[in-house]
Amino acid sequence: MEQLMQLASAITGVAAAGAVVWGVLRRVKRITEGAKCQLRSDMLRTYYHHSAEKRLRQYEKENFVLCYQAYRALGGNSFIQQVYEEVKDWEVIT
Repeated sequence: MEQLMQLASAITGVAAAGAVVWGVLRRVKRITEGAKCQLRSDMLRTYYHHSAEKRLRQYEKENFVLCYQAYRALGGNSFIQQVYEEVKDWEVIT
């Protein structure tokens, strides 16, 4: 009986820990999705702001590249890759 009580206690502890981990993982996923959304938004804002003249300032290009790298590291999709491929060939002005 004592062993059964210990087993039940252990199972309860593992279940509680699992619930905590599950909650943390859900929050991390939401934060990741939010970060990807913000990065995508920033890159598209830069893209559409400069798409007519197809040139941008050096700091804007550097920021665009850093945003793209972070976006891909977070599992971003290929839509932004197409945008990136276009922007990386644009003229850089100082």
